[in-house]
Amino acid sequence: MTVNEGVPGIGDPGRLIGWLAANGVPGARGLRRIELIAGGRSNLTYRLDFAAAQPGDPRRLVLRRPPLGHVLPTAHDMSREFRVLSALSGTRVPVPVPAPVALCLDEDVIGAPFYVMRYVDGLILRTQEDGEKITSEQAGQVSECLAETLAAIHQVDVDAVGLPGFGKPDGYLARQLKRWQRQWDLSATRELPEFTRLVARLAQRLPETAEGTLVHGDFRLDNLLITLAPRPRVAAVVDWEMSTLGDPLADLGLALSYWTDPGDTERLGMELAGAVTSRPGFLSSAGFASRYAELTGRDVSGIGYYVAFGCFKLAVVLEGIHARFLQHKTVGEGFDQAGSGVPVLIGRAHRLLDDLG
Repeated sequence: MTVNEGVPGIGDPGRLIGWLAANGVPGARGLRRIELIAGGRSNLTYRLDFAAAQPGDPRRLVLRRPPLGHVLPTAHDMSREFRVLSALSGTRVPVPVPAPVALCLDEDVIGAPFYVMRYVDGLILRTQEDGEKITSEQAGQVSECLAETLAAIHQVDVDAVGLPGFGKPDGYLARQLKRWQRQWDLSATRELPEFTRLVARLAQRLPETAEGTLVHGDFRLDNLLITLAPRPRVAAVVDWEMSTLGDPLADLGLALSYWTDPGDTERLGMELAGAVTSRPGFLSSAGFASRYAELTGRDVSGIGYYVAFGCFKLAVVLEGIHARFLQHKTVGEGFDQAGSGVPVLIGRAHRLLDDLG
């Protein structure tokens, strides 16, 4: 059996096989299939299936690489993602991650830097259909797992796990605002004056905080792999490409920008992780924020600003996806509606800031 050819973003599979073998991956010559894992909105994620030749050889690995087309500055840093996985993997820190295997910075292998990690089996909850796979009781338990995992990320001793200097907590939000505004300028496909006004409003109300923790940067329900038996637990947290040291409430705010409560009718055009949280059993967005506050002791009374900031950031991400879709550089399905969610998110952010007075 020959490994499948013509997988977008991989190039010649023979080069990949040779690199895996040269870098000590057991059974690399037994690679039989490469499959794009559906759901990646930014970096591309592939499952590698092997015919294990020896006991202990991997049956499956996962490969992560940047998206096709133009990659924005400072985005999609494979070495950064590999570093945080290496730091958290195998420690006693209660933040489960896939075990990293190997990092490749040679773009000649598949056309871009990439890394390989162990495959973790688990359920991804993104759509209403995904939500039908769990009971209302399990939905409540998953909500608890989500809050506990976010709290655990923000309690990681970064020096103890080998992440000193991983970021600069001071001025984190101000830098994030500038960074994402710059990303918008580089990928915007249209004029949206309300975006410019939103940036100005966010800048005017920047919170003053010196606290800095490890932040995931894209924390949401479908970036967790869940196992259900004997009770729901998090098998792995994935997609660490935006991780750094910064304001932990920014992680909470972004998670809540995805969250959909029962009765919410606003739609983002493409189905994102929040759709499933409107199902029976899930905590409400306010309940989730309250549970996080209980676990961490943090004051979340000003979380509205951070949710608005999360909407701003997500709007930039969707505009980048929309730009790549127009350039025919997206791989997978569901990207044709990304652009319609951008003005929705900008409007939502303005309303949240209005509510703050």
